[in-house]
Amino acid sequence: MDVPAPDYTLPDGYELTYAGKVRDLWSTPSGDLLFVATDRISAYDYILPTRIPDKGKILTALSLWWFDRLADVVPNHVVSLDVPGAVLGRAMVCQRLDMLPVECVARGYLTGSGLSDYQRTGAVCGVELPAGLQDASRLPEPIFTPATKAAIGDHDENINFDAVAATVGAATAEELRRLTLAVYTQAEGIARSRGLLLADTKFEFGRASGEFDQLVLADEVLTPDSSRWWPVESYEPGKPQKSFDKQYVRDWLTSPASGWDRTSGEPPPELPDVVVEQTRAKYIEAYERLTGRPWR
Repeated sequence: MDVPAPDYTLPDGYELTYAGKVRDLWSTPSGDLLFVATDRISAYDYILPTRIPDKGKILTALSLWWFDRLADVVPNHVVSLDVPGAVLGRAMVCQRLDMLPVECVARGYLTGSGLSDYQRTGAVCGVELPAGLQDASRLPEPIFTPATKAAIGDHDENINFDAVAATVGAATAEELRRLTLAVYTQAEGIARSRGLLLADTKFEFGRASGEFDQLVLADEVLTPDSSRWWPVESYEPGKPQKSFDKQYVRDWLTSPASGWDRTSGEPPPELPDVVVEQTRAKYIEAYERLTGRPWR
């Protein structure tokens, strides 16, 4: 997958070290890392040609809000918000970490790839679940359902706990599971009090070089890009839920209106203005409902 070149310019001394689907990572003059959340949006393993205005700023502001509320559960990688003007509001200076090669997924509800696994095997990532669950069923308790970290253009693959232990060691795997579920539980309670259900989410953890015990929460957290958010008032198990994530874009891309055949190998088309506006509105509504603050 080709990643577009940054559409902003940073001062001398900053070096681009990684460009992802929606984030750019720069080495700073001080030796830290600058995480920049762009307005790019991805779907079906493609970076779409259309940008969503303010998306990067919304996700950065929401991540920072969550980092503050999770500080008593796990430390995070944010060092400061003293960033160049070209990326003000959409970037944060972060600690360098040795990242663990595991996507740490927590699920409180059954949907997405978890639902597919359950329908096929009765379990998700090796975690056995009760019979009779349906799309959007609330699970008896949150579960840890890790995945591999895929390269850009590839799919993350669900794995079981034993595979995590084989990759990072048994003690670290246990700590990843504990922290993932602790963060999910804290966030789920906060969100529910604000009228949103946290169906599932994924986290990334790392360690500072030379520190072998302390895991640090990194990347972005609990945004519509990494989480499924459902409104409490319309929740009804047994069918797809209204959501505040990229599903609106996915649905348009696979509808007759887009004219795109997902199996063709051709890249997706430009998003029409109405889809851009509605997607931006969903990100803003998620931010406002969670934080209780107006967006701009």
